[in-house]
Amino acid sequence: MRGWSCCRTVTAPLSFLTRGEHSALPNALAGIQISPLRRNSLVMPEDDVTERAREDEREGLSPSTQAGEFVREEMEHIREGKHGARSPQQAIAIGLSKARRAGVKLPPPKRGKKRTKRQAKRDLAKGRKGRRKPSTTRSRAVRGALKRESRSAASRKALSRSGQACSQKSQRSQPVPLGKESGPDTKTPQVINPNSHD
Repeated sequence: MRGWSCCRTVTAPLSFLTRGEHSALPNALAGIQISPLRRNSLVMPEDDVTERAREDEREGLSPSTQAGEFVREEMEHIREGKHGARSPQQAIAIGLSKARRAGVKLPPPKRGKKRTKRQAKRDLAKGRKGRRKPSTTRSRAVRGALKRESRSAASRKALSRSGQACSQKSQRSQPVPLGKESGPDTKTPQVINPNSHD
């Protein structure tokens, strides 16, 4: 995949421009650094995202806020058409995994599948060890698989639906405070006196 990328949101091939024609670019693009697209962009986060997460850490913000930068990056990638995702949850999981591997101290989830917890622990360990050059073969396979997925996972409608479902699920799982219960079982139990002959 060859091309040139201007900032994070505008992607356009600039190979048709000759050396002197760069000055003819519109003023809107003036001052934007032009850099070649990265081969392993699906596996490794962009430098500015990592820097924003480090800045959040220096400001004393929580690990989940720091990880939010990586999730936002993932949503941008899907909206730009770089790749897709099967669901909003998958896009969020990819972002959280990238965050942990980049060194964000985000603990594994308390509830959830055993496999998810194990993968989160593995990502945290990889984040502590430091960055390694990712396998190009694996990167290509992951990119190919995600490119076949839909781009609608990052739409506002899908994210809204996902958030509402998550909110309802968490409300159902919370215990009801004492004194707020309702139903037939909430009556005070009647004490039966064995000495009375009613």
